[in-house]
Amino acid sequence: MPALFLTLLALLLAPSPALSQTEPFRVLNQTEQSAHSLFAVRTGRPDWGANMLTRGPLAPGNGINIRPAENAGCRFDFRMVLSDGREIINRGQDICAEKVVAMQSPLPRPPGAAAPAPGAPPQAGRGRASTGTGFVVARDRVLTNHHVIDGCNAITVRSADGRSLPATMPARVDVQRDLALLAVPNDPGPVLPFRANPVRRGESVVTYGFPLAGLLAAGPTLTTGEVSALAGLANNEQHFQISAPVQQGNSGGPLLDRQGHVMGVIVSKLNAQRIAQRTGDIPQNVNFAVKGTEALGFLRRAGVEPTLRESPPTELSAAEVGERAHASTVFIRCEK
Repeated sequence: MPALFLTLLALLLAPSPALSQTEPFRVLNQTEQSAHSLFAVRTGRPDWGANMLTRGPLAPGNGINIRPAENAGCRFDFRMVLSDGREIINRGQDICAEKVVAMQSPLPRPPGAAAPAPGAPPQAGRGRASTGTGFVVARDRVLTNHHVIDGCNAITVRSADGRSLPATMPARVDVQRDLALLAVPNDPGPVLPFRANPVRRGESVVTYGFPLAGLLAAGPTLTTGEVSALAGLANNEQHFQISAPVQQGNSGGPLLDRQGHVMGVIVSKLNAQRIAQRTGDIPQNVNFAVKGTEALGFLRRAGVEPTLRESPPTELSAAEVGERAHASTVFIRCEK
């Protein structure tokens, strides 16, 4: 009898899961890098929901308090995305029993191994992700390529000041021109003006964006070149051909003249391997951008009146153009 009495007393005094599961818990970033995304969903949920780092990146050693929804249960799955694209997954964490969830660094990479790109094939148990570039064209509006955000379950935009901002599904898309307009609240950056005067062959251009995320520098990359032709592949009148180098991840970024005004939207590069198989020669620096006039028409059809600027003959240095574009150019991550 005494043993039974003590057992019943312990059950009565034990905290109720229904009460404790609504208390806030804390997630710690115990890695050596900042995290730009954090997701916490009840175990068994098929998607990761919204990014909880709405106020900016979570620095190493810092934490964030989360209050679960009522009746969410005790078991949660966590996913943290670091600044170099690596992901940490913790599944089945009991937040009723443990109020602090430590997200620790992944196992060290083998010597000489590069960090995995966010667009690389997923590891077991992870969703797919891809990355691209965009730029601010109006208040809380970002322009990018349609193929950058096609099929996304969630879209996160990282602004130049390091904030991670959730984007809503596209406000408008044009599949044929490969353009998409995203709604990104909370001021992702200043508006980047478009060029008002015509473009000529041979003009100098600058690209600004985030190629090969996770392999190259975490920050934006600048390249220079010229307008090679006023039409694209197979005489596509909607494109410019440019010589400025373009890599995966540049898609959706601005093509700028030497006054820092938008001439077009980076869209693709020529498949050099396929051309070499057909011709026996490797093409050099053949890349493409949607013309600025096509992007302007798309934005106006979407109810956005772009900012236009005349470009005078005097040119800025490439470094100065990059400085003008920096605050308006954003990194885009697509969760699939």
